[in-house]
Formats: sequence, structure tokens, C-alpha cells
Amino acid sequence: MTDIEYIEKAVEEEKKRILEANDRIWKFAELPFQENRSAELLCSLLKESGFSVETGLAGIPTCFTGTFSFGTGKPVVGILGEYDALSGLSQEAGVPVKKEEEEGAPGHGCGHCALGTGSLAAAIAVKKYLEEFKKDGTVIYFGCPAEEGAGSKQFMARAGMFDDVDFVYTWHPATANQVDPMHSNAIMGANFYFKGLSSHAGATPYLGRSALDSVELMSVGCNYLREHVIPEARIHYAYIDAGGTAPNVVQDHATVRYEVRAPYVSQVKELYERVVNVAKGAAMMTGTTVESELAMAFTEYIPNIALAGVADECMKEIGAPQWTEEDYRLARQFLETYNEQTQVMIRNEIAARYGDDRVEEILEKPLDSEIHSFDPSKIRLEAGSTDVGDVGYAVPTLNINMATCCVGNVGHTWQMTAQSCSPLAHKGLLTAAKVMALASVRTMERPEVIEAAKAEVKKRNGGKYTCPLPDSVKPPLDTY
Repeated sequence: MTDIEYIEKAVEEEKKRILEANDRIWKFAELPFQENRSAELLCSLLKESGFSVETGLAGIPTCFTGTFSFGTGKPVVGILGEYDALSGLSQEAGVPVKKEEEEGAPGHGCGHCALGTGSLAAAIAVKKYLEEFKKDGTVIYFGCPAEEGAGSKQFMARAGMFDDVDFVYTWHPATANQVDPMHSNAIMGANFYFKGLSSHAGATPYLGRSALDSVELMSVGCNYLREHVIPEARIHYAYIDAGGTAPNVVQDHATVRYEVRAPYVSQVKELYERVVNVAKGAAMMTGTTVESELAMAFTEYIPNIALAGVADECMKEIGAPQWTEEDYRLARQFLETYNEQTQVMIRNEIAARYGDDRVEEILEKPLDSEIHSFDPSKIRLEAGSTDVGDVGYAVPTLNINMATCCVGNVGHTWQMTAQSCSPLAHKGLLTAAKVMALASVRTMERPEVIEAAKAEVKKRNGGKYTCPLPDSVKPPLDTY
């Protein structure tokens, strides 16, 4: 039996319990750092499959690993899993009409239920392969919480969890089948706590010092700052505490959260310091005080070219998910739920990917049924950020994308939540598992690829991973 035949068989053997796990984690829909039931289920499946499980790692209760070694235990492959949901995206499974399961509840609007279970299927398949063919090696499933929150992988990397790993594969639910060609932005986020002095806003406002005024002046300062940063930079904010609901009381406390993004972590550190200075200026103008609490930071993700060559080869051999006419019908129904502006954007995306002459064809069958070749000369910057970047600065890392939803689907929406517990996600996650498992075993048998992949990382990090967060910053389990 060839390696691809064995891997496909091994994943198919796990199909029933993996898909059941996806649907259960989808139902749990637990927010960042609160993924207790999801983590418990994944750990249980790892133990049932013969993995040694460690929990509560890197100072995070829902962070864990599942490890299996055979022979010498070398080389070591890591496979990343995520399982957190997003707030306010509750939606009935597989239903192409906006219909909350529970009003205001979280939902898997980024498909991390599929990400976590697809990665688990890949790890189990690699374990079976090592046993069946008596191959030296270790496979580690990394349970990574809170990607949608403050992240966990930077804390995991800082704790040395990837120090002895030779390479890492991961994946993400997507609209297209390809080695991810994106260079993601680095990001830093902090809470700014302003303290003032309360007073009667009508009788003695001059005795008060408004923390809310400070927050609003900070927003004004950051708006002026936007003109004087690089075009790729982003500055986001959200009011965490507006200081109360009584307008006749001068607010003596207020909290705002800011996040800044830029293509490289060095750029984002500089931008963050400028935002801190704006906050200090706002406090000076209002006679208040401010303290900033840096709580999250991700390094940029850039694809590892050496690993990409192997994964691209494996994707082409495994092929795209095998869609049925019923799958295409469901995908069309989801596509039709988007407004006119989004529909125009989707048509433009289809034309750019498939060609102008295929737009109507793809709209009729809006599920990606092809494998798109990876071209290292076409890596492009995207505005989003992911803590996978920190893994990539510690160890060779590659992300692949696999279609689990309709072409043109917008992430972090009720549409994505619905599709993440449907036949579309089921087929996509199993296909992703096969690709990652096959890429893992082939990379393990190609030491020259591993060395080339490590050389890329060394060139990027200078020989050592440096966490963008100081050691004093702990995982913000209750505050982010």
C-alpha cells in the first residue's frame, strides 16, 4: 500500500467520530479561553487513540498537547488545532437563512470546530502510519485556544513548547483549496485604563476630571495619527467601559481597547508606542491618569517555502473535496444571502481567480473543486492577523486552506457558522486532514526539506524566537 493510500484509509476510518466531534464542538461554541468542553473532548479522543496528553500548558487551562512517538522519536512533526468560537454569531446548522440557535450566543463563524477536528484526524493518521510502517518519529497535536481573542500560540512559543519540534503543519477553513499564499499582519493590542475624578456634572463640573473625555480625546488623537502611518497599518478600537450610564456624573473611570496592525512585528511595535503616547497626551489634557496593559501580540505569518513545496504536491495528489449536486445547491443558497455590494465583490473575486469567462460557471456551482498551485512569487499581504505567525518564527510552519464553504463566503458571519456544521465543512475538513497527514509523513522522510525549512526560519528570526510580549505579560484569561 502506498503512503497516500494508507493515509486516505486511515482518515476514512476516523470519519465518524471526527465528524461527530466537529458537530459537538460547533454546538459548544465556546469563547476564547473558555473552551473547556471542546478541549476536554479533543483530549478524550487523543487518549482513546493512544496519545499521551498534557493539559493546562503555557499558563492556559484549555491549552494541551497530545503526543505519540515511535522508534527514535525523530523527526518531530507538530499539527495545530483550534476550537474557539466568536461572540454573537449563533446560527442554526446548515440553514441558509439567518436564524439564531440562541439569541446573542457565540457561534463558530470562523470554522475552528472544523480546524480542530480536521487537525486531530491528521495527527491520528500520522500516528497510525508510524506504527504500521515502523517509522521513527513523533507527532504532536497542539491544542491552541483563543486564536480569536488574545491568542495562545505566542505564549506557547515563549514557553518553549515548539523548541524540539522540527516542523509544523496546520490548516484553515476557506473558500479555496491551496497552500495559503498570505503574509498576515503582525498585531498588538492593549487596554488603556483612564482614571479621573467624579463630580456633579451640573452643579460642580469644574471639580471633576473626566476619564470619558480622555478616551474620546485619545480617539481624536489616533484619528489624526492615521494619516501619518504606513498605508498597510491599521488602528482599531472598542470602548470596554464608558464610565457609567449617568450623564450628570463626571465619569471618573473609562477603559478603551486598541489594536494596531502592520506587516512586520518591528513596525507594529513602533506604531503601538505612538498610540501609547497619544493616550498619555489625552490624560495630560484632561488632568487624568492612564495605565496601559499590553495583553496580546502576534508576529506576522509568512509561508515556509520549503514546506509549501511538499504540501502543494500532496494537495494535488489528494485532490479537492468531492462535491455533490446537493452540495452545490446548498452553496448557491448561501451565496444568494449576501447583499448586492457583496455579490459584486464575489463576482470580481471569481473573475480574478478563475477568469472572466468562468464567472457564470462558478456561480452555478460555487464550491471550489480545484487545487490552486502555490507560487512563492505571489505571496501577498492580507490585513488580518493570526498567532500562527509566532509558531512560524519558532519552527518551520505552513498553513493550507481547504474549501469548507461557498465561493466568496465572508468569514466571521452567520453564513460561516451555518456552513461549519454542514456537509460542506465535513468534506473539507476530512480532505484537509489527508493533505496534512500525507505532507507530514513525506516531510519526515525528506531531511533535506526539513533543513531547508529550518534555514528559512533562522534567516527570519536571527536564530532565536523572540516573543513580542514581555515575560511579565501573562495570558489574559479574564480580561481580554
